[in-house]
Amino acid sequence: MENTEQKKFVPFVSPETDMAEFTLRALLIGLIMAVVLGAANAYLGLKAGMTIAATYPAAVIGMAILRTMKGSILEENIARTVGSIGESVAAGAIFTLPGFFVAGIWRPFFTTGHYITSTIILICGGILGIMFVALLRRVMVEDRELPFPESVAAAEIHKAGRNSGGGSKFLFGAMIGGALIKILGDLKFFAASWEKFIVFSKQTITGTTIGGKGGLLLSSPGISPAYMGVGYIIGPKLASLNFSGGLIAWGLLAPIILYFLGPTLDFNAWATYLMSKDTSLTMDAALGKVNDPSFQMNQIWRFIVRPIAIGGMLMGAGFTLFKMRKSLTAGIARSIGDVKKAAAGTSEATPRNEKDMSFTWIMIGIIGVAIATFCITFFIFNTSFIVAFAAATVLIVLAFFFGAVSGYLVGIMGSSNNPISGLTLTALVVTALILVALGVTGQEGVASVLGVAAIVCVAAAVAGEMLQDLKAGHILGGTPWKMQIGDIIGVVLSGCVMFGVLIILNEGDIAKGIKEGYEGGFGSKNLSAPQASLMAMLSQGIVGGQMAWPLIIVGMLMGLAFICMQVKSPMLVSVGMYLPLETTFAIFLGGIIKGIVELLNERKKHNEAQKARVENTGVLLAAGFIAGEAIMGLVFAFFYFLRIDLPVIFQNPSFLVSLLVLIIIGFVLVGIPIKNAGKPDEPAPPTANF
Repeated sequence: MENTEQKKFVPFVSPETDMAEFTLRALLIGLIMAVVLGAANAYLGLKAGMTIAATYPAAVIGMAILRTMKGSILEENIARTVGSIGESVAAGAIFTLPGFFVAGIWRPFFTTGHYITSTIILICGGILGIMFVALLRRVMVEDRELPFPESVAAAEIHKAGRNSGGGSKFLFGAMIGGALIKILGDLKFFAASWEKFIVFSKQTITGTTIGGKGGLLLSSPGISPAYMGVGYIIGPKLASLNFSGGLIAWGLLAPIILYFLGPTLDFNAWATYLMSKDTSLTMDAALGKVNDPSFQMNQIWRFIVRPIAIGGMLMGAGFTLFKMRKSLTAGIARSIGDVKKAAAGTSEATPRNEKDMSFTWIMIGIIGVAIATFCITFFIFNTSFIVAFAAATVLIVLAFFFGAVSGYLVGIMGSSNNPISGLTLTALVVTALILVALGVTGQEGVASVLGVAAIVCVAAAVAGEMLQDLKAGHILGGTPWKMQIGDIIGVVLSGCVMFGVLIILNEGDIAKGIKEGYEGGFGSKNLSAPQASLMAMLSQGIVGGQMAWPLIIVGMLMGLAFICMQVKSPMLVSVGMYLPLETTFAIFLGGIIKGIVELLNERKKHNEAQKARVENTGVLLAAGFIAGEAIMGLVFAFFYFLRIDLPVIFQNPSFLVSLLVLIIIGFVLVGIPIKNAGKPDEPAPPTANF
């Protein structure tokens, strides 16, 4: 039995098979998916603070398109590999680049110089991640201790797709539905949300008034297929944790702070602040806004509760890395040994499905990124020679270790659960401490820290995603060096367009905010960017001494309390505090819908095969809703960016129609998956772990 397990692995397509693989059509399909899925994840991440793995949607979409062209399974593998890499570049971009705006370094956000700098950062990070994975690929994908759950699922989807449609109709149908709902919402056919402020009466004890005109802000879930799709994918438990953070922020902290702080608010100062943001406001109009208790509570949430949430996120990230300390240590130790083996090479004839990029080109790529980092830090961020040299050195070391660790963690639990933000946070703190020790100060120091952290973040995200796709390719019989070249092209294209996506979202929200009376842009209610705001605050706090330490410490103590209470994910609770209530509420509603589906599975006594079909259909519908709304959200952001006035169907749309939309979304996410459970005797389809 043991000898059987040690037999040489045989891929689905043998190394001797001459089959179309790295074709122009496969590459083009992959590049289009990289841009679209990357943009969709950028939209989702900035608004909801989380992204979804692109491997599964890329596999389904690429397979559906190539089947109509009679493409091969190896072409599908290339299309999926290139198509999914955009999500990793987007994750690195949204976790870090908005931090330059939040920190006040890139104001305005869009300039030609900022575009060039960000593009270099994203491309350098992506190439660095691919280079390190090319060094480590062989040992890691052949490691029997690494199950690569999402890679196996993706490979099985491709295999199953040889004989079936793969569920693409659910994905594309939901994309159309998500886009249509987004259009109707932005044209005000229905209300995007509902809220009402309930005023508390003043409390008097022995003739002394305690507290002011406090109250409670009630809110509906946002009418968002994307948020509900996220909640469906993460499930009821995690969605509930996220919503609990919203309840703490909006049901406890903001109301109680307003109750006691309300009488001390300087209305004239607030009005002056509003007038500085919107020059069209008069003092009377500004005072009218400031006197609104709903406005006061939103400002308290923004300037007091959110820093507390950031402290909780910081503690949560540290706790996540602490729980993974054994895996992280094993990953670092393994990576050192793997590089020695990879650098030694082999003189034997290498089969097609085992050929990586040459070691020479890998070293050229790594050295090139180090030189580019030095140039960015020295010439663009205006640091000293020694600081720029140290930044480039620290970058290579951190990117290598975190790239290897990222790949190792993906091998254990899939890229969906890869703690990229926690790894980036660690890289940022280490970089900041080293650069501060070398004497950096001011905005150039903050910029250098954010720049290095951004490259490390992209490298780690790309390394994890790339290794996941290489494992799927290993199972299918793909050629590694072709997949690596395809991903380099995908990284370059994604890096060139991703800053444009961020510009459209940021400038579009600023323009919309001016029109509708709120302060838009990264860090606002609509574009929360929680990870980037955390990076900005930490870099400013360590380098520039601008951190709101009392609030951060309160948040860290709160996070420690969550840990002591054995809360499953303190980080997710803190992110829920940071996000608007309508966002966490909609995510929670999606989780509840997933819980209903699971309950119906049990009541109907579905077997494992039927549950797998229900899971697959539901995930494809949820992913379609996310992609559809995200793509249309980018279109509308572009209209706002161009100052194009959109038609309005109703000036005061009814929320009753909004409730009907929620019911329709819920019916789709429950009814269609259950309807497609199939018969008990049908074989189980492959599933992807999101």
